[in-house]
Amino acid sequence: MRDDLCLRPATELAALLRDREISARELLDAHLDRIDRLNPSVNAVVTLDADGARAAADAADAALAAGEPVGPLHGLPVAHKDTHATGGMRTTWGSPLHADTVPLRDELVVARLAAAGAIRVGKTNVPEFAAGSHTFNPLFGATHNPYRHGLSAGGSSGGAAAALAAGFVPLAEGSDMGGSLRNPAAFCNVVGLRPTPGRVPTWPAPMAWSQLSVQGPMGRTVADVALQLSVLAGPDPRVPIALADDPAGFAAELPTSLADLRVAWAPNLGGRVTVDPAITAALAPSVGVFESLGASVEEACPDLSGADDVFGTLRAWLFDASFSDLARRHPDLVKESIRWNAELGAKLTGSDLARAEQQHTRLYERMVAFFQRYDVLLAPTTQVLPFPVEVEYPTEIAGVHQDDYLAWMRSCTVISATGCPALSVPGGFTADGLPVGLQIIGAPRADRRVLEVGHAFEQATRFGERRPSL
Repeated sequence: MRDDLCLRPATELAALLRDREISARELLDAHLDRIDRLNPSVNAVVTLDADGARAAADAADAALAAGEPVGPLHGLPVAHKDTHATGGMRTTWGSPLHADTVPLRDELVVARLAAAGAIRVGKTNVPEFAAGSHTFNPLFGATHNPYRHGLSAGGSSGGAAAALAAGFVPLAEGSDMGGSLRNPAAFCNVVGLRPTPGRVPTWPAPMAWSQLSVQGPMGRTVADVALQLSVLAGPDPRVPIALADDPAGFAAELPTSLADLRVAWAPNLGGRVTVDPAITAALAPSVGVFESLGASVEEACPDLSGADDVFGTLRAWLFDASFSDLARRHPDLVKESIRWNAELGAKLTGSDLARAEQQHTRLYERMVAFFQRYDVLLAPTTQVLPFPVEVEYPTEIAGVHQDDYLAWMRSCTVISATGCPALSVPGGFTADGLPVGLQIIGAPRADRRVLEVGHAFEQATRFGERRPSL
């Protein structure tokens, strides 16, 4: 089988498919063969529908041969996060309570990829109910980092990131409340975008007005992520926060120059987070890269006061709504960290929520003012390097104790609270070869800007081209 096809960018594969230089079936079979050989050691793909995918690929080839119009993702294999409902395919949420659940229909993010011509291969591993940035659960076990077996792939879209890094699929999708697209992208040397809330509509959603959790694209290159965003974004009348902008522009050619770009660099987010010195050292040369591309760089950080309280309060409120009843009915089948977070939410008062929303508003206004002075903010995506899969979460960073299962992710969670789009791109490697992610944060709704900046950095550094040896 052609392993080289499995490591090419999705944009390049899409062009080869449209020009009929390769067939959808040929491309799919190459990926299925690679999954068969390598997934047992990575454990990224937890549900596979090879027969259904082959039938869809054959239908895609027949449609193209007949001259029928095809979508921008025509023939590209895609895997879906196992918390996203797939009609007719098992969706477990990483929980024994849903070990045999088969939804009747696709949720919107899945349906939009299918409508664009993507071929559904299977589902990617997640933490239980996507809680926590380390991918393990009682049904399928842990996903291993393709760059070093035995280490975490991050989470909660860890299966998606590992599948991309390992060459199992050219495109994947995920979701992000506190870093679940960005953290695994950093751990696995791929690209993950947390879009502006409403950019990628989520439906169905029981709390559709909430802007804390978003869905978004992942890929091995920024252009691949932009291509996928061009079909995932766009309005939907069932989603009250959906943005109405035409998404087609996301797929337009991305620039490689950053002339006159105003960049703020915040290596520890203004002293708000503790970062492993190995990450800081790996990212330090990034400043010079941006300057070489024509940007001006200053060390600066917006005032993130209240961001921790905003994120912690709103997340606990959502967890109470989503999991408290479930935890009461099945205490032995819901992991402790979920029960803890839901219990925090159950103790909240109306005054607590009002205070959080008032802080949320002030935080947003400060971010808008900050981005009048700077075009993008750079920061580490993660505070820690990939850690052993047996560890539920890091309890210490550079000698500083971390209080709970969320504390070590604050480089992402405080950004989630701002409502700003944030892109994680490969930012380099430590001396012993572990990937490090650079987080590129833009003004509210400036999703295209962070993609442009990420692409220019990616082309200048080529860190993402360093694939793991499996």
